[in-house]
Amino acid sequence: MPKTTILLAEDEPALGQIIKESLETRDFNVILCDNGEKAFEKYQSETPEILVLDVMMPKKDGFTLAKDIRAIDDTIPIIFLTAKSQTQDVVEGFTIGGNDYLKKPFSMEELIVRINNLLNRTQAQKTSEVLKIGDYTFDFPKQTLQFNAEEKSQLTHREAHLLFHLIKNKNQVLERSIILNKLWGNDDFFSARSMDVFITKLRKKLSKDDTIQIINVRGFGYKLIG
Repeated sequence: MPKTTILLAEDEPALGQIIKESLETRDFNVILCDNGEKAFEKYQSETPEILVLDVMMPKKDGFTLAKDIRAIDDTIPIIFLTAKSQTQDVVEGFTIGGNDYLKKPFSMEELIVRINNLLNRTQAQKTSEVLKIGDYTFDFPKQTLQFNAEEKSQLTHREAHLLFHLIKNKNQVLERSIILNKLWGNDDFFSARSMDVFITKLRKKLSKDDTIQIINVRGFGYKLIG
């Protein structure tokens, strides 16, 4: 069974190493970064299943990092680590999209329990996200698309999230600006052109069922008909 990958962002070298080694003894795979910018790069290049983020970090703090990640991924669990205990800081963390909040100093046992609880909850949610569209089966958690009994094709992270939102809004217009801000982080010209490319790719992947169409609603967005 593959190990669960945790992205850990902690700028205190000694503490970061202690957390990393403790989690690895529990059979987790841990990617350790010492600032928010590195953590965002690793999030984009790797496939972590949960994020453990220190709030106070150089270059990009934990709250800003979480905002950037939530702009393109609204499902990955996020735990904040912080020395702050002000109520407004806790509220801000949850408002940004954090799932849990652990105040320093903390016990490793408590962190591990919270990680496992979030992973179990996320897995339970994901098992229900296998969607049917025409003769296709779309497994959102695994990011695969299968036509009837043919071999499954693998989708990229962004293809999967775009298709997920199209299916969830089937036969309704998916507004261009909303999905651009959610998946690309902005709705500028270059992001819009990138989205058009992804729509073209999805049309090709869904082309074996002629009852399915992704139509362009000029000036508004796209609509998946099926």
